[in-house]
Amino acid sequence: MIDQLKIISQYLLPKHLLSRLTGKMAAAKAGKLTTFLITRFISQYGIDMSEAKHSEAEDFDTFNDFFTRELKEGIRPIISGDENLALPVDGKISQQGDIKAGRIFQAKGHDFSLRELLGGQDAISAPFEDGIFSTIYLAPKDYHRIHMPITGKLEKTIFIPGDLFSVNPLTAENVPNLFARNERAVAIFSTAVGPMAMVLVGATIVASIETVWSGTFKGKEIQYWDHSDEDIVLEKGAEMGRFKLGSTIVALFAKDAIELSSALEPGSVTRLGELFASTKQK
Repeated sequence: MIDQLKIISQYLLPKHLLSRLTGKMAAAKAGKLTTFLITRFISQYGIDMSEAKHSEAEDFDTFNDFFTRELKEGIRPIISGDENLALPVDGKISQQGDIKAGRIFQAKGHDFSLRELLGGQDAISAPFEDGIFSTIYLAPKDYHRIHMPITGKLEKTIFIPGDLFSVNPLTAENVPNLFARNERAVAIFSTAVGPMAMVLVGATIVASIETVWSGTFKGKEIQYWDHSDEDIVLEKGAEMGRFKLGSTIVALFAKDAIELSSALEPGSVTRLGELFASTKQK
């Protein structure tokens, strides 16, 4: 009954308004109030600040600075070897596997459209038909910067405005089409294993989605950018974006491009830099 009420409340709440208000508060330099909120958040979610470059609540001018905090150098070593792809985030595997008939599995009884997830253009979704996906949920306690699984050249960026439902496991199990209806930013890369899409999905109270090349995304219409004539190359392990407050990523690869690590399955904890997948042997 409580779970049902939580889901119903998400349909009723003014999610965009709440997220905008939260975003303003999170960006405010409020001195002792900011420090108090950060301290409470650390305690509430059991965050291990010993991994952070700056470990004290007083080190951060805003809540956003804290939430997008850097890790200590070397704390998340990136797996070596050109044949190995690195996990892009700290989080937990929600679902992963094959994309079947243009549909991506969300949870029992729910899937969603690959084409819709990527903004509705066949030319963008076609390379990932019958491909491979991995959906990773970032909880509030997690490190919230997103890194590259493999070296890639940026080809396209798409920003798709939408809903701002929570993306926690309860919501994923109960809200149809969740990841293809929420606000999201899509980055398409060309890599040594073929095309790769990194989809950054917004959620309730997520103040913004950023990438290192575009900054913060804003707008009420779908926006497309073609980077094919630009020389934007990000190395494996390099930061590509960040969430201000928690959310989810969906990584997409072409058919037969990679083999996901056998150690990963729904519910597995992920750590940035550890083995994500390996290239297929030709």
